Amino acid sequence: MGRKLRYLGLSERAEIERLHNGGAPAAVIAEKVGYHVATIYRELQNGYNGTVDEYGRRVYSAEVAQRTFERNIKSRGERAAAN
Repeated sequence: MGRKLRYLGLSERAEIERLHNGGAPAAVIAEKVGYHVATIYRELQNGYNGTVDEYGRRVYSAEVAQRTFERNIKSRGERAAAN
């Protein structure tokens, strides 16, 4: 039996947005939110809104990430309902 999947919620995504757009590195974000740093890197890719800040960093949007997550879950169909 595998481990139970744990998904990021909108409040966690909002915290990631606040920290990332404030300049925090992924390792610090992972520690504060309580997820593995690889999860944070994937999440930052999923929430990229198409713009960059004044330092050339991609801007993360919690709303974009949430919509991406919901679209991906919906496309999984019955598999997602079983988890």
